[in-house]
Amino acid sequence: MKQLCNSEKNATQHIFPDMNKIMTMSWGTFATVAAIIVLAVLIVLGIIASIRKERRQQELAQTVERLSDDHITYAFIINPSKPEAERTRLYIKDYCSIHGIENPLFIDTQLDKDGRACAEEALSMGADVVIAVGGDGTVRTVASAMAYSTHAFGIIPIGTGNLFARNMGIPVDNIEVALSVATSHGSRRVDMGRMSLLDSAEPEHEHGFLVIAGAGFDANMINDTNPELKANISWFAYFVAAFKHLFGKKSRGTILIRTASGAQHTVDNVQFRTIMAGNCGNIPGFTLMPDAQFDDGILDIETIDTRSGILGWMSLLWDVIHKTVTRSSKQSPFATHATVRQYQGISAEVILNKPVLAEVDGDILSQSNHFLFTVDRKALLVRAPQLGSSAEVTGSLPPVQK
Repeated sequence: MKQLCNSEKNATQHIFPDMNKIMTMSWGTFATVAAIIVLAVLIVLGIIASIRKERRQQELAQTVERLSDDHITYAFIINPSKPEAERTRLYIKDYCSIHGIENPLFIDTQLDKDGRACAEEALSMGADVVIAVGGDGTVRTVASAMAYSTHAFGIIPIGTGNLFARNMGIPVDNIEVALSVATSHGSRRVDMGRMSLLDSAEPEHEHGFLVIAGAGFDANMINDTNPELKANISWFAYFVAAFKHLFGKKSRGTILIRTASGAQHTVDNVQFRTIMAGNCGNIPGFTLMPDAQFDDGILDIETIDTRSGILGWMSLLWDVIHKTVTRSSKQSPFATHATVRQYQGISAEVILNKPVLAEVDGDILSQSNHFLFTVDRKALLVRAPQLGSSAEVTGSLPPVQK
């Protein structure tokens, strides 16, 4: 019996070698693989850091060639609710001191005093250039006061989105360059969109926007996004909120589009989950409206519909990826369960069967079933990097005529 057990033991050892050796070998191999992975990650991070450093240096080098302003009064409109606000304020003060910018004005937005009111106050105090320091909401409201003025408008982006700054080529992670751009000659005239809630009893029913205004799913998603979650995970917070409205009710109605030539195009009985009018077409990582340009005097209007449940939303995501890669407004032939219709015009009047929630550049408005998108061509004089041939060298030009 003992011999039999020994035989079985020998056989077992023959089939299954010493486990201690296997464990030793496994841990050794594991440690080697782990070390290689860590080294690879460090190399990748080093390359990324090097690329970012080089990019920041190139951005700064380009701004050195810009002409500084002499005897100019700057006003900085700051959104104090941003976590970076106070740190940015101190940086701006140091920058102004170093670069000989005297007596800059600092005006903070408040709950009862938005960017537009602050900008109007700054202009009344003699500001030559008004600079918005905040996110898209602050930029939008300050721009509303600057439209059709003789004064330049600058942007120091802080926060998470900063869509307009991104579309204008203003660095969102390099405050030194953003300040250099905002405080030196080199401006572009850009369009400003308007969304008017025609069924609103409010006297201020017209709202300016610089990037995208919309109604339906996008407004509901923005409205339900948790601010704290947005502060922690940035843009991903919108995706969390989006799940609540993936299968919400659709809208149906009529769209009256007026083209640049003055012709009117009617789209009857259109059905959609969301409708958007874009002055710019890019969002972080994606392109929603490849044909949208911020200085062509034309809005890009888009309706989006999905069907077949989650399959429809997957089709829509594929279509967005397709547009981002190809830079073409044509819908992907593989997005078979989503319908994206795009139009262009100088205005679009929307009449719906039922009211839906509306938004402009991420700021929630009220519900409406009758609204109008319009565009003011080249209404803003924005301090920006030298993008294209239409950049203006001077920072103060005659007012644009409506």
